[in-house]
Amino acid sequence: MAGIYIHIPFCKSRCIYCGFYSTTSLALRQQYTDALCREAEARGNAKVSTLYFGGGTPSQLTIRQLQQLTDTIYKFNKVSEDVEVTIEVNPDDVNANFANGLRTLPVNRVSMGVQTFDDNRLRWLHRRHTSAQVGEAVERLRAAGIGNISIDLMYGFPEETLNEWERDITEAMALQPEHLSAYCLMIEEGTPLHRMHTNPIDEEKERQMYEVLMDRMEAAGYVHYEISNFAREGFRSRHNSSYWEGTPYVGLGAAAHSFDGQRRRSWNVSNIELYIESMMHSERLYEEEVLDDDTRYNDLVTVALRTREGLDLAQLSEKHKNYCMKNARRFLDGGLIQLQQQQSIHSSLPTLHLSLTRRGLFVSDMIMSELMWV
Repeated sequence: MAGIYIHIPFCKSRCIYCGFYSTTSLALRQQYTDALCREAEARGNAKVSTLYFGGGTPSQLTIRQLQQLTDTIYKFNKVSEDVEVTIEVNPDDVNANFANGLRTLPVNRVSMGVQTFDDNRLRWLHRRHTSAQVGEAVERLRAAGIGNISIDLMYGFPEETLNEWERDITEAMALQPEHLSAYCLMIEEGTPLHRMHTNPIDEEKERQMYEVLMDRMEAAGYVHYEISNFAREGFRSRHNSSYWEGTPYVGLGAAAHSFDGQRRRSWNVSNIELYIESMMHSERLYEEEVLDDDTRYNDLVTVALRTREGLDLAQLSEKHKNYCMKNARRFLDGGLIQLQQQQSIHSSLPTLHLSLTRRGLFVSDMIMSELMWV
């Protein structure tokens, strides 16, 4: 089975922290939708277990355009009966018409970009919604029959206190989402936030905020199944989990990435106009790379170690397994990673997994870099 990711690069306004490919020019939405359908038809015939509308802001498309896309994907692929269909939304886009329109679509999971419940910070981030609109959006989605809602939060804002961060978590939990993702504010080069010369919070404050997040989510009964993701039992993001598990996925749209589950990775041109033009002539513009053994090992390290289950050592060659365990020794001795027998998704028998401990989660980037093949 495979996942399909559909990139919707349209945004009504641009957030100061965002480094994803997007545009605030909305005039090309129908032409882009038509081009997506042509790519979906050309690259169809997949057995699909998850479908994900990401962005950008997918809720900037009309219900009719979303229906056109889902109809095309269902027509040219073999979609499983229990498919997970996720759409990312902005809270202010979820008016009554949009929420009711979701009833006509196969969408059964909504990921909402909240970021914070502090209206001053929302304005600073150039977010369009207010904190009050978040609760209104959740109510409308519940009324429309959406039983799987994920909320995105950010922490690590300039001058943010631990108490303020706890209030954001409390506000989010009051909405009883099935899933929550939380990320520290990153200052990426090329973004407006970077040009503002904003200073990141100090490492100790970031660690404290992450500890608070873990404590609060675990106390509320959520499973910490990936570094930044928490879910109630049975509500992990199946689509995102497929990335971490090495499942094949097809990326449709400008700048979208694809992976065949083995060696081949490709990505579409990062330009809406060129993408539309190329699909009008049925000539997909993309780049491709074939992963060598060492690059594939590095990929496994950087995605699998993000998860609760960790890296399945049975997936590694003897060369890479020996290299990994040699470099992992000091982290094992230091209590930052652990070795455990776990059920593998790649085998019917339990296998030995290398995974991060709670103490190791905060320094995961450093651990991964030390385990990577150089």
